[in-house]
Amino acid sequence: MAIQVVIFDLDGTLVDSSIDICHAINYALEGLNVPAVTVPKTISLIGEGITRLFEKVIEIHHIPSDKEPLIRRFLDHYSAHLADNTTVYPGVMDTLESLNGCPKVVISNKREDFSARLLELLGMRKYFDFVVGSDTTREKKPSPVPIRYVLSKFGIRPEEAVIIGDSTFDIEAGKAAGIRTIAVTYGYRPISLLQGADFIVDSMPDVIPLIKKMSV
Repeated sequence: MAIQVVIFDLDGTLVDSSIDICHAINYALEGLNVPAVTVPKTISLIGEGITRLFEKVIEIHHIPSDKEPLIRRFLDHYSAHLADNTTVYPGVMDTLESLNGCPKVVISNKREDFSARLLELLGMRKYFDFVVGSDTTREKKPSPVPIRYVLSKFGIRPEEAVIIGDSTFDIEAGKAAGIRTIAVTYGYRPISLLQGADFIVDSMPDVIPLIKKMSV
């Protein structure tokens, strides 16, 4: 069954946004007399959306504060600095060009507005038919709901789609939706957590022959 749509995760798959997210977290924590969050620590915390991110931060630092003011400060800073230090992973742009004849979608646990704006700022928005964020559907990854939303949009069956991501959230969402899954090893999660994927690749261009093979 030919692949009719390729779904991509965003952070850790298409782009490395960890520095800008780290800076926004630390901006939100200013004045609370807690240690600054490092980039490696940020990478270990992100992936489940902003609310869950700050629940973890509050727990780690034992902050006697409601998360909502911290989230607002984070959003204010991150909105103004979305792409200051964010970079596109090697081979991503060439891969998107190679797949230009195939519909493509981003499903991210970053909010839809931030996801779309970041792609625009990095010159990538033109490659995608649409963008699904954490607030687009009623549930986010690892729920299959965002993927089913995409399948419905295109009017296709699960066998005709594949998701590419760097985390268990992408793999679990793909499996639950019945689509094929490709995990990349260069992102935010260790390869030991990616073993449930149908395929594991070390670079984005490696997905091209896989997708072609799926379409034979």
